[in-house]
Amino acid sequence: QVQLVESGGGLVQAGGSLRLSCAASGSIFSINVMDWYRQAPGKQRELVASISSGSVTNYADSVKGRFTISRDNAKNTVYLQMNSLKPEDTAVYYCHTAATTWGSPGREYDYWGQGTQVTVSS
Repeated sequence: QVQLVESGGGLVQAGGSLRLSCAASGSIFSINVMDWYRQAPGKQRELVASISSGSVTNYADSVKGRFTISRDNAKNTVYLQMNSLKPEDTAVYYCHTAATTWGSPGREYDYWGQGTQVTVSS
């Protein structure tokens, strides 16, 4: 099994910054993509940013130029630097990864963190 623990959420004023972290632990054999999703009240969960094992990144149009995703493969950790935050960025942010474990190294599974609340006040 793989556990994802997120941190760094909170309350910030519009225009401010936050940095989210997500550390993966457990019986990890390999980690492929690491992503950040978010879900606002009454809305569907949406992909915010993703980063491949080779550090190729992808962003939702709504956050391009404001958010930066990065990862530390040695620490199995992914980060999301969020700048110029807007009230519409308010949501629960979830970390996701596709990984294999030592118990099943040939099969990739999806894992999710518990979510961290980000609230941006106007």
